[in-house]
Amino acid sequence: MKVHIETDRLIIRELEVFDAEGIFDMDSNIDVHEFLGNKPIKTIDEAHKIIDIIRKQYISNGIGRWAIIDKKTDDFIGWTGLKYEEGLRTEFNYYDLGYRLRKKYWGNGIASETAIESLKYGFEKLNLKEIGAAADINHIASNRILKKIGLKFIETFNYDGVTHNWYNMVKTDWTELK
Repeated sequence: MKVHIETDRLIIRELEVFDAEGIFDMDSNIDVHEFLGNKPIKTIDEAHKIIDIIRKQYISNGIGRWAIIDKKTDDFIGWTGLKYEEGLRTEFNYYDLGYRLRKKYWGNGIASETAIESLKYGFEKLNLKEIGAAADINHIASNRILKKIGLKFIETFNYDGVTHNWYNMVKTDWTELK
């Protein structure tokens, strides 16, 4: 799986071993992990393990999160994309839309821009029938993004003792948005 998507300002590509410093900067930040169980990583080895897990998902599931790179600076911004999720919802597995950015890039529309590209890839290249997403009910920004890009709120559910909002988009809804 060699995905390479470009927008006017971003490159979206597979995560590589050399992205570890960017992953570490992002995932060691307590603010980034506020709605992710408050478990920031502490070592560069943990960043390498994250990349290894994602790269294995490329092989086993044909999809996984992708690196977001600033076209002008070649800086690692964060990750975006789809993954086959088997643990978040105990009652079913699904293709999950997600994004995570280094704090210095928050508030610039990057999560929305890359999430739209991820939906496009999922529906148009992978021919998925539906894509889901979850957000902690208190994560205002993430909930706003998911609604803004066209996902529909379906219900709330509990994960690790925290209430989350569940969103979904079916392919016909995507086709109507285009």
